[in-house]
Amino acid sequence: MQLGVDVLFDQRIAILRGRRVGLIANPTGVDAGLRSTVERFRAHPEVKLAALYGPEHGVRGNAQAGEYVPYYFDEHYQLPVFSLYGQTQQPAADMLTNIDAIMRSYDTQHAGKTVEREMLQAIEVMVFDLQDVGTRVYTYIATMAYAMQAAADAGIRFVVLDRPNPINGIAMEGPILEYPQHSSFIGLYPIPLRHGMTAGELARLFNAKFLSRPVELEVVPMRGWRRGDWFDATGLPWVLPSPNMPSLETATVYPGQVMLEGTNLSEARGTTKPFELFGAPWIDGYVLARELNALRLPGAQFRETWFAPTFSKFAGQRCGGCQLHVTDREIFQPVAATLAVLEVVRKLHGDKLELHAGYFDKVLGTSSVREAFERGEPHQAIVARWQPAGREFAQQRKEFLLY
Repeated sequence: MQLGVDVLFDQRIAILRGRRVGLIANPTGVDAGLRSTVERFRAHPEVKLAALYGPEHGVRGNAQAGEYVPYYFDEHYQLPVFSLYGQTQQPAADMLTNIDAIMRSYDTQHAGKTVEREMLQAIEVMVFDLQDVGTRVYTYIATMAYAMQAAADAGIRFVVLDRPNPINGIAMEGPILEYPQHSSFIGLYPIPLRHGMTAGELARLFNAKFLSRPVELEVVPMRGWRRGDWFDATGLPWVLPSPNMPSLETATVYPGQVMLEGTNLSEARGTTKPFELFGAPWIDGYVLARELNALRLPGAQFRETWFAPTFSKFAGQRCGGCQLHVTDREIFQPVAATLAVLEVVRKLHGDKLELHAGYFDKVLGTSSVREAFERGEPHQAIVARWQPAGREFAQQRKEFLLY
């Protein structure tokens, strides 16, 4: 198959010919042969690459989750690099030692993440080339939306080089974000938690439905990708979209396990299996695995495990918990599975489990899930409640699909 960047250079380079180009990219911005989009732009005689724009984690992927990313001049690329993750903010003294609190307070804010007009003065077209992970709670699609709005306001074209939804473009799950009351940088617009769309398709949806002024948008589609394809069907190498997204297995469980960021359970940041492992120092992994496996959740198996994160929650402490193994990803329901995890942890350790209401609600895009959980409603009832809105969204999105 061909990625959007491959199609661009094979067939569509005329849209950039002779124009000063700004590029939003990170380490995932590579072609099918792992050649950097930045380097390909720099080497092409008809592309005038003028500036780079970095999302969360930076253009080089060298910043941890929630970490301040400043403006700088890249000595290798000989280009200015503008930060789209905190360029107007100053780093807190305890940024890395208190990363969980920093994330909850800063990651949801809009401030410091927009493209300022001064950043666009040197360019005539903005290009977006980032690998999304198929979950609403991922800051790259918010970065894309903000950049689209800035480009519209500045009167410049916006080009999306499309990439696969790694967890397929069919399955959708979770509540629709309630807009605008629960809109934040980790979830801007009313789409499901697992949205089943590519970045290019989301750009088309955002442009038509949500931007205050539509941008001159061009999506360069992939060739050969089918909606039912998971990333490992593409033959493409997996490049970490972010430091805590090391594999397709991580992305598969992430739509549900990201909820743990809004709790006092460790989602295993600071281990080699973030989001697949989870637990806390006060959990007995044997008992938790036994109770979870008794539920016979579709496509899921839980295995007792013990881990000590090197950073983030419970850094240096031994945590008991489980590893979530997906045994059949076609029937696995990640959001429902994590709600079941919380339900069992509440049953076993109700006096210790905490939901951080503000952040948990931003992740879910609604307060109704937390409120129902706190009332003691079973996870099946909570899941059933968001199904009608999900079916409605499936109809609404059809006109924006490309594959």
